[in-house]
Amino acid sequence: MYSKNQQQELLELTRQYLKKTEPSVVLNEAQSATEALIKIINFHDWKYYVQSEPVISDFEYDMLFKLLKKIEAQFPELMKPDSPTQRVAYGLTKAFPSVPHLVPMLSLDNSYNEADLTEFDRRVRDLTEMPHIEYCVEPKFDGASIALIYENDLLVRGATRGDGAVGEEITNNVRVLRSLPLSANFSKYGIAKAELRGEVLINKEKFKAINEKRQEEGLNILANPRNTASGALRMLDAKEVAGRGLEGFMYHLAYAVDMQGKNLLRDTITSHSQSLEMLYDLGFKTPNEIKKVCKNIEEVMRFCREWEDKRDTFPYEIDGMVVKVNEYRMQEMSGATSHHPRWAIAFKFKAKQATTRLNNVFFSVGRTGAITPIAQVEPVALAGVTISNISLFNEDVLREKDVRIGDMVLIERAGDVIPYIVKSIPEARKGNEQIVEFPKHCPSCSSELVKNPDEAVIRCVNVNCPTQVVGRIIHFVSRDAMDIRGMGSSLVYKFYDAGLLKNIADIYRLDYAKILEMEGFQEKSVSNLKSAIEASKQQPLERLIFGLGIRHVGETTAKVLAKSVNHLLEIKEKSAEQLQEMEDIGPKVASAIAESFHHEDNIQLIRELEQLGVNMTADASSQLVSNKLEGKTFLFTGTLEKFSRTEAEKMVEEHGGKILGSVSKKLDYLVVGESAGSKLEKAKKIGTVKILSEEEFLGII
Repeated sequence: MYSKNQQQELLELTRQYLKKTEPSVVLNEAQSATEALIKIINFHDWKYYVQSEPVISDFEYDMLFKLLKKIEAQFPELMKPDSPTQRVAYGLTKAFPSVPHLVPMLSLDNSYNEADLTEFDRRVRDLTEMPHIEYCVEPKFDGASIALIYENDLLVRGATRGDGAVGEEITNNVRVLRSLPLSANFSKYGIAKAELRGEVLINKEKFKAINEKRQEEGLNILANPRNTASGALRMLDAKEVAGRGLEGFMYHLAYAVDMQGKNLLRDTITSHSQSLEMLYDLGFKTPNEIKKVCKNIEEVMRFCREWEDKRDTFPYEIDGMVVKVNEYRMQEMSGATSHHPRWAIAFKFKAKQATTRLNNVFFSVGRTGAITPIAQVEPVALAGVTISNISLFNEDVLREKDVRIGDMVLIERAGDVIPYIVKSIPEARKGNEQIVEFPKHCPSCSSELVKNPDEAVIRCVNVNCPTQVVGRIIHFVSRDAMDIRGMGSSLVYKFYDAGLLKNIADIYRLDYAKILEMEGFQEKSVSNLKSAIEASKQQPLERLIFGLGIRHVGETTAKVLAKSVNHLLEIKEKSAEQLQEMEDIGPKVASAIAESFHHEDNIQLIRELEQLGVNMTADASSQLVSNKLEGKTFLFTGTLEKFSRTEAEKMVEEHGGKILGSVSKKLDYLVVGESAGSKLEKAKKIGTVKILSEEEFLGII
């Protein structure tokens, strides 16, 4: 969309306008400033939302945006319909009126194997009387379909697919999607009016972050990116739509006419691939980067299989590939049925959904006391995994989905995400299904359960609840916490049942003589266990903080807390407000930390651990060795040979670097070991991530 020279000019303009804080008071100066700022902000929207390569900070962007708003407020006559400030929600929409599409939005015929593709190719060649057909292949996005109309370069309407002939108008909602330009220079291509087809999606990482935030706030978990995108598009309040992080991909130019009403699709714009390149040039997000023009159906098959193998590396949900006859002339010759075009077909990937029967629901108790309903289903193979148990999260989800024992249910497994129940199938009920009753008392200790009004979770608040106690001990000894090798969950359960472990502090008071008397233990294994427990006493402070299992405190927050004190108990002196001033600590997390450090049982545990020799100070082991990796981000994948992943991450942090949780454009280095998987593929696709071997990583250190 922007040439190198144009980008340089707009970046220079950006620098100039970042120096301005007040709007011009003279009308002609204000007019030129308005025009410049619209160009600048649209450029940065394109870099951020389409290219995913921001070149200014969020703060600088906000300054430019506020300056434009000031000028428009002072000179309302300068406000243009395609101004970035017009991406606003105009209050609640009372209803979505029905609107006809300029061209029907037909469904796609489906293919599940190569034989179907071969037959599709034969039919097309017969219809066109051509010996060879060129195809364009692109991802089949798993989101919510939309149709956009641009007239005289301005976005004038957005609509849902509806029944294919008529959709619901959602213009107010699509205007808040920053990946969709409010104006596009269609006139550059002689187009006066155009109708575009696309899909509204949510990035998988963004969807995961939304759910994590909702979980922290005690809200229901959103089922999947597709349903979330579809539901958000039809929200009555466009402000809510704007907060869902939706993105629009345009994959089809369905209608394009010039000022005289002449159809441009065929003679002027000759192919589908050309139209995608044109839309990309106009600033739209398109599947351009992973589309492929194939010379024959054999090449199509290879490309489809290639993407079926690596679909989980794509940042958005895709459930297949769409195969389209590339030339518009050939599309016309192929024609369409009332249901689907004969010139296109969807090659569907292996199913990530399946139906099965729900046999029972039991209730598990987490280490924080959260009671989680678990559905036991008839085992079913899904996306390479056999599913038998599925979390139903909380009582609200259980009721919302109306899941009953004996129901047939639709389950889904997207990417590497845990399986979940999409919905029950009431139509399959026979009348003997049982409504699931949520317990009033803890399944482990029989204490009365409590529900905080601010949370969806129901909890057992008995700190001595056996299941919670065991869960806290298992977490404390885990690899990411105190890393006590050889002390897995089965051993914790065995020691607890034998009366050797009643709380975390008992780990450091174990009676090794009694352990030797237990079946399966010998001198060597007991000696190794004792050594591992003794070694854990010298773990860095952040590992102890994480191991204590404070609600909402993960490894990153534990490191922030460890760096803020010399001794663990100093956290007790910090108020929730002071804790919020620390990096990445919000109100809910701060409140949980403050509450934990003002609970006498927790303080007593910390004092006991200190008396037993466990490190409580931010000692030299957590200080920087050097700052040579300062400002650099790292991630490790695959099986490392020279050191464990924990050791490698510690080396990065000791030299001032930072560990990221996933591959993104923010990642500088991906260090790969044996059998590296999807992270490596994703890093290669991004292109800016430097991929290192273990030897190269050590060379940097």
